[in-house]
Amino acid sequence: MSSPLSAAPRFRMSKPDWLASPKLLRTEVLAGLVVALALIPEAISFSIIAGVDPSIGLFASFTMAVVISVVGGRKAMISAATGAVALVIAPLNQEYGLGYLVAAVILAGVFQVILGALGVAKLMRFVPRSVMVGFVNALAVMIFMAQVPEMHDVPWAVYPLLIGGLALMVFFPKVTKVVPAPLVSIVVLTVITVAAGIAVPTVGDKGELPSSLPVPGLPDVPFTMDTLTTIAPYALAMALVGLMESLMTAKLVDDITDTRSNKTRESVGQGIANIVTGFFGGMGGCAMIGQTMINVKVSGARTRLSTFLAGSFLMVLCIVFGPVVSDIPMAALVAVMVMVSVGTFDWHSIQPKTLKRMPLGETVVMVATVIVVVATENLAIGVVVGSVAAMIIFAKRVAHLANVSGVVDPDGKQVVYSVTGELFFASSNDLVYQFDYKDDPDDVVIDLSGTHIWDASSVAALDAIETKYAQRGKKVTITGLNEPSADMHGRLAGQLTGGH
Repeated sequence: MSSPLSAAPRFRMSKPDWLASPKLLRTEVLAGLVVALALIPEAISFSIIAGVDPSIGLFASFTMAVVISVVGGRKAMISAATGAVALVIAPLNQEYGLGYLVAAVILAGVFQVILGALGVAKLMRFVPRSVMVGFVNALAVMIFMAQVPEMHDVPWAVYPLLIGGLALMVFFPKVTKVVPAPLVSIVVLTVITVAAGIAVPTVGDKGELPSSLPVPGLPDVPFTMDTLTTIAPYALAMALVGLMESLMTAKLVDDITDTRSNKTRESVGQGIANIVTGFFGGMGGCAMIGQTMINVKVSGARTRLSTFLAGSFLMVLCIVFGPVVSDIPMAALVAVMVMVSVGTFDWHSIQPKTLKRMPLGETVVMVATVIVVVATENLAIGVVVGSVAAMIIFAKRVAHLANVSGVVDPDGKQVVYSVTGELFFASSNDLVYQFDYKDDPDDVVIDLSGTHIWDASSVAALDAIETKYAQRGKKVTITGLNEPSADMHGRLAGQLTGGH
């Protein structure tokens, strides 16, 4: 007998690819540095949303990235403090304080470990392609919209810096790809602004950077049932939002890299990372989509090293090079994120020839996903709404796929109805009305060899058909059931409405 733990995700250690390739090592190191630079203002901004000190968000980004690089199931994906998590836990922090927020982060991690072990990642198979495309496009729109405040009501010098940064990222790769263009853009714009003494918003304007590493400890809350009932709803919401965004991001990276990730391991890993983050006083987080795109799509990273270094470089930059990092103009980082948004958007999906060929229902689902995500500023809500809409459209589309054709024997004593298609709650609704109860002969045979019974609604529909014929003194014989259908029909027939 297998152990109950045999189904749990296994964490195997293998020789890193970057050890055998200096070129890959350089790519991973530089990618980690670029991501770390991009993480700093984002983490500070999300800290402000959550109502905590900037160091809380930066510590969370550090611990999340480092831990997930080891225990996560998707190589090269970046996890850190995120806006979605900040929005969920902000009300808890505002009403009860930082101690309760940290306790909720730890509990959310526990929930994620449990959900991951229970196989919640398997639900990703029910997310259709149209929702995935909508998710990607909404993500691109949100990344761009997040940069708009940094381009509004700012000194005029920001705009030429922004244009210059974009130009560098477009044309520098034509010269060489040895050094990532975003890193070159950040360095060049920083040197220009510092050397010329140009007064523009900088990273330092977002908040003070930490000067020491985080110290582990327990959350400052009473360990009582009242505390548990207070933080549990927030923790569960954070766990669900974090898992959904992380799994969707993992699927996106799978598609970009043509590799497969371990979604169950990623789910459990997110939980472990949040538990560790909570004990270090961080605000928690999940997969960070914008920074992941910088790492994977812009910088070309493919291993866990880039994720580990992103978190490590983040702390080194804050603690050792804080004054230098504080001088980085926000225009440089905004230019990087604008390029990420342009590269992330699936432009093929909105081309006229694509829209013309695509079924209308799938286009509607894609657009609905984008609209809901942008309106709510929550990717998880958009994915849920899009998936539900896709299921409704699918159910409506296949509702009439159960076809019935009847053939009366030459002697007129028997009629044989052949049913084809799938029988489930949507298609079985019309099944009852496809028989001629009044004029059919007394012997009715319903051949179900061309179909499959999927649910109780289909059995109830067959019961209703038998009842209607019985009221007219006619006998119904059901034949051709495959084994699963026969089993379900045998267990439920006559039991759903108290008999025929």
